[in-house]
Amino acid sequence: MKKIRALAVASLFVLSVTSALALTLTENFAGDPSLDGWQTFGNPELFRWNSVNQALDVTWNSTNVNSYFYHPLGVTLTSASNFMFAVDFELQDIAIGTTPNKPQTFQVAIGLLNFSEAASTNFIIGTGSNAPDILELDYFPDSGYGASVTTPIISSENNFAPGGFTYPLALVPGALYHAVLIYTANNQTLTTTLSSNGVPLGPINNNTLDAGFGDFNVDTLSVNCYTDAGQNTNEYFGVINAGSILAHGSVNNLFFATPLPVTTILNAAPGRVQFTGTTNWNYYLERTVNFQSWTVVSSAAGGVIGAMTLADTNAPAAQAFYRVRADRP
Repeated sequence: MKKIRALAVASLFVLSVTSALALTLTENFAGDPSLDGWQTFGNPELFRWNSVNQALDVTWNSTNVNSYFYHPLGVTLTSASNFMFAVDFELQDIAIGTTPNKPQTFQVAIGLLNFSEAASTNFIIGTGSNAPDILELDYFPDSGYGASVTTPIISSENNFAPGGFTYPLALVPGALYHAVLIYTANNQTLTTTLSSNGVPLGPINNNTLDAGFGDFNVDTLSVNCYTDAGQNTNEYFGVINAGSILAHGSVNNLFFATPLPVTTILNAAPGRVQFTGTTNWNYYLERTVNFQSWTVVSSAAGGVIGAMTLADTNAPAAQAFYRVRADRP
């Protein structure tokens, strides 16, 4: 198991909140994932545990039936939940238009879904109206309009949240990417960060539920290889809008957490941060003056539900920056 942390950075002039590596479920593929509750649905040949590289090798081949490498969460998440998931991934090669009469782009997908719905025969992502209860990270290669990174949220009634489209943004084969997606219920917003070798990309647009969205119900963390079946392959003004994909890559360091260990920064003053915490975490205040190194400046505080305060009892006279670190006991 890896260290589990949440970060909150604050100063007199800057206030931001970031949660990362705060886990209740983690998989680094050091051992056989099937022994840790991971399962496959559809075509199991699309997912292979690479024991040498300690990763999951994935083939996104849309000519197959819907296929998932998945782990039940044991909880059902809705728009009233606070949660996050994170993933490292790499694409070795990627091609679109690989199925006859489906020349357009199609997605590489990792995220959360409702398993009983996603496993049904009438769950068809390509129609735009037959794939309810999804919250995920997608990559659509360029098919003439620019490559895009998207974070779709689809309700139980097949309503789409309006945001979450970032383009043009092309991913480079062979590069390692790290994505963190955080959903907060108080503003019903999905916030996403994407980086490659520690360098931020984007920024990735937030996706916020609107008044007519309804609700979602997701219960499974999954690497998703969707079928390209069911799409309309008729030409409109000489163009077929159906898409398909064949891509090879790897997935690693899958993370999931609910609730978030730090949901809100309530107040920030020099050397002092007040935030909302929760149980089953140990919290520390860390300080930096240069963002190159961090120093623990408080003793461990056991988590409680509600407001918590951490203080630097020896704050420097010069401006400093602080973050809250949350570790699993």
